[in-house]
Amino acid sequence: MSSLRFKVVEEAFDRKAVQVKIPKERPEEYYGELVFNRKKMYQYLPKDTYNALVYAIDNKEPLSRALADSVADGMRRWAIDNGARHYTHWFHPLTDGTAEKHDAFIEHDGKGGVVEEFSGKLLVQQEPDASSFPNGGIRNTFEARGYSAWDISSPAFILDKTLCIPTIFISYTGESLDYKTPLLRSLNAVDKAGTAVARLFDPKVKHVISYLGWEQEYFLVDEALYSARPDLVLTGRTLMGHESAKNQQLEDHYFGAIPSRVEAFMLDLEIECHRLGIPARTRHNEVAPNQFELAPIFEETNLANDHNLLLMSLMSEVARRHNFRVLLHEKPFAGVNGSGKHNNWSLGTDTGVLLFAPGKTPKDNLQFITFVVNVMAAVHRHNALIKASISSATNAHRLGANEAPPAIISIFTGTKLAQILESLENSTDADLRDLAVKEGVSLGMSQIPEIMIDNTDRNRTSPFAFTGNRFEFRAVGSTANCASAMLALNAAVADQLNDFHAKVEKRMKAGESLEQAILEEVRTLIKQSKAIHFDGNGYSEEWKQEAAKRGLDCETSVPKIFDAYLRPESVEMFKRTGVLSQVELQARNEVKWEMYTKKIQIEARVLGDLALNHVIPVATRYQSFLVDNLVKMKSLFGDEKMQKLSHADLTTIEHISEHMSIIKDEVEKMVNARKEANAITDERSKAIAYHDTVLPHMEVIRYHIDKLELMVDNEMWPIPKYRELLFIR
Repeated sequence: MSSLRFKVVEEAFDRKAVQVKIPKERPEEYYGELVFNRKKMYQYLPKDTYNALVYAIDNKEPLSRALADSVADGMRRWAIDNGARHYTHWFHPLTDGTAEKHDAFIEHDGKGGVVEEFSGKLLVQQEPDASSFPNGGIRNTFEARGYSAWDISSPAFILDKTLCIPTIFISYTGESLDYKTPLLRSLNAVDKAGTAVARLFDPKVKHVISYLGWEQEYFLVDEALYSARPDLVLTGRTLMGHESAKNQQLEDHYFGAIPSRVEAFMLDLEIECHRLGIPARTRHNEVAPNQFELAPIFEETNLANDHNLLLMSLMSEVARRHNFRVLLHEKPFAGVNGSGKHNNWSLGTDTGVLLFAPGKTPKDNLQFITFVVNVMAAVHRHNALIKASISSATNAHRLGANEAPPAIISIFTGTKLAQILESLENSTDADLRDLAVKEGVSLGMSQIPEIMIDNTDRNRTSPFAFTGNRFEFRAVGSTANCASAMLALNAAVADQLNDFHAKVEKRMKAGESLEQAILEEVRTLIKQSKAIHFDGNGYSEEWKQEAAKRGLDCETSVPKIFDAYLRPESVEMFKRTGVLSQVELQARNEVKWEMYTKKIQIEARVLGDLALNHVIPVATRYQSFLVDNLVKMKSLFGDEKMQKLSHADLTTIEHISEHMSIIKDEVEKMVNARKEANAITDERSKAIAYHDTVLPHMEVIRYHIDKLELMVDNEMWPIPKYRELLFIR
């Protein structure tokens, strides 16, 4: 009997909601209290320093090093006044997480004591060890020098009594070793390219800003149950486990009443988010049991990405206060929905215009159509790269299933926009009047007001859908750093806009009017990118066949999907936009292949251990119990009567033997496949070997373990089952 399992299950079900200390102030009064925002800057910085810093931020210019000491002194005083005693440069290495090294605000005073100090030199630049971070061969282990540099566009904040300063991270030789550096480059590229095109419609535009609104999905499990599952602890997902009789099939969890324990956790998390300036606004139950979502108000993309990474750290810390563990893996449980991080992306001007929002005049709508069509052209041209930007060992479990977008990039536009695109394709005389008008629909009930219907519906099977004033990139994984998808998307769109602007200017020099030149180029792009437009069911088998006919990338092997980064068209695009060099691209792919291999390798090791040291011994014990019972029955009833009584037990014993035999055989084959793959020195070839030769064995092992779970005595089964993990009491 597995007394430990029943003990932890009982402990989990006895949990009560932790009381959350709710601030007496209204949210707007404590919002951002742990952020060195403009209000704090104004309070702690000299007026000239404040004005110079704000000007640099607003105009996307570097801050003079001469002012760095003044900023550092004010930042230090604010941090210490709020309980901080250390500072750190907070950056995003190529691990999808964050990194930090803490230093105290002290220096020798020359008299045997110390003084509090934080200079501009320490604020602007640090030298963390770069040798042990993933670098794809850019740095040798013995060459440790790397630099972190302050990102003034993302405000510093205090986390756990430490002043955190958002920074980039580069190697001694200047290549980026992080996600923030190329993200900032891509935002600069789309700003310049987008501004040039936007100024064709409004010369007053000075900047185009990329906005991001992410939707973070996650699972919660009780900490006691989590600790009793070695696979969850070590890999973030369950490597075995038969479906619960009830999971999500009744569709009663989605938007259902939030359990009290979960609501207490959510409230605590929201308060922490608001104190750190994260504009968390939406919360709800997701489709799968124990699955939930948090979404903020839109922000500038760089800041939004920083906030998402900070949120993921906060979630883990707050969850433990409530005896929960957060699961951010894209597919922690088989048979129920996985988790994504939908990236709602848009572009806007510094004059307040959202470039993907329809307007009320033909000119406004020509601008709207121009930017939408350029996005479609960019995604079409680089659809393999866009898919590679969201691919990973963990997201591969989710993509392509009937709960997530397929592993084929396509764009949904909706009926009205599709009609306009078709009209423009055939003629430049399309009606571009008021596209923003919503139609009113009466439901025929006096107590219900007229409902205003949007111009476009939503397609939840589309990986990249136009949703009214933005594009929703639904294929991003829940564990991912949003920067991976955003830097590829913004770079591709920037490159496309540059090409569009050059061709419009060429037409105008040839004598065409501005409007005529724009319309002709838009018409050309609509025809060229028609293959990426799909408004149907992305889950259907027919679409997979149709997508292949259209020439869209249909590769499903993640290691091979990564090849898109190194295709000539990708390398040239990143080079033209200045986002990533060929050396950086090659290095990043080496990291991606290596990380893929290591994640599958860890899972294979854990699964092998669980199979041989947890499952097989328990199944053997139960089988022995059945055999012993048959022997006793035979001595009691005799051979003749036993022939009638023992058939079911004999069948069970045989099936247990069959499953155990296959499991042992498959584990041995998996270990041998892993050894052969480990001998491969080329990272791409090794990752492909893990995908092709190791993963298949893992699937077979799981299948037979899950069959044993249904056969072995429930009291003997060593780890919590799905029915215990997936339903919070």
